[in-house]
Amino acid sequence: MLGSIYFQLFLLVLLYFSLFFLIAVLKKDNSIVDIGWGLGYVYTANMALYLTNNYNLRSFIITFIVTIWGLRLSYHIFKRNLGKGEDYRYAKWRESWDNFYLKSFLRIFMLQGVLLFIISTPIIKIISAPYQSLKIIDFIGLLLWGIGFAFEAVGDKQLREFKSLDESEKDGHVMKKGVWKYTRHPNYFGDALVWWGFYTIALAVSGGWMFIFSPILMTYLLRYVSGVPLLEKRYADDEEYQKYAEKTNIFFPWFPKK
Repeated sequence: MLGSIYFQLFLLVLLYFSLFFLIAVLKKDNSIVDIGWGLGYVYTANMALYLTNNYNLRSFIITFIVTIWGLRLSYHIFKRNLGKGEDYRYAKWRESWDNFYLKSFLRIFMLQGVLLFIISTPIIKIISAPYQSLKIIDFIGLLLWGIGFAFEAVGDKQLREFKSLDESEKDGHVMKKGVWKYTRHPNYFGDALVWWGFYTIALAVSGGWMFIFSPILMTYLLRYVSGVPLLEKRYADDEEYQKYAEKTNIFFPWFPKK
């Protein structure tokens, strides 16, 4: 039964991203997939709850916090991208790829679908597991999730407010205050910590420990693939940013260097 749930959800996730691909083709904008990323976790968690019919306190808690996290992330990206056209990364691929639609479907939408499913597996495990009363490890996981969510949400909010200021009100063009004083990428750090929180809750159910690949993969993607490296490369020749980088940790929060 459990294996069947994973297989069903895998197919449903691929179908979900296929629908986003059709929307992207109609809009001529592949960056729609970024909005679909956060919503995809909401969809997967809620479908897992529906398919397993395993309604209990832990299942409701994990579904609820995944939903809060995913909706906030997708709404933030939607607001950030509104009226700006296709993201520069996807626009560049649109110009350089042969067989553009096939490659877009496989390399962007299906790849993200597979990654999302793999990363979601501890969520599915928690939701489908037989219920046992909440344990201390559940509350530790919720604490990690809360800290991570705060870093991510506050970091995004502070950066959005900074960008909305007039140039005369800014101290340079690089955000260096608030949580950005302690890490150059508080939103990505927070995102990673959210997933370590989910995994910690998975430790409360039998066999949950086996899903450690999920937070490791998410942290690796954010720190070394799709998150931090792209922005660091973008500002590699920015003098103000490089001075900021000399004093501020790249990922894990810490006090700035003197």
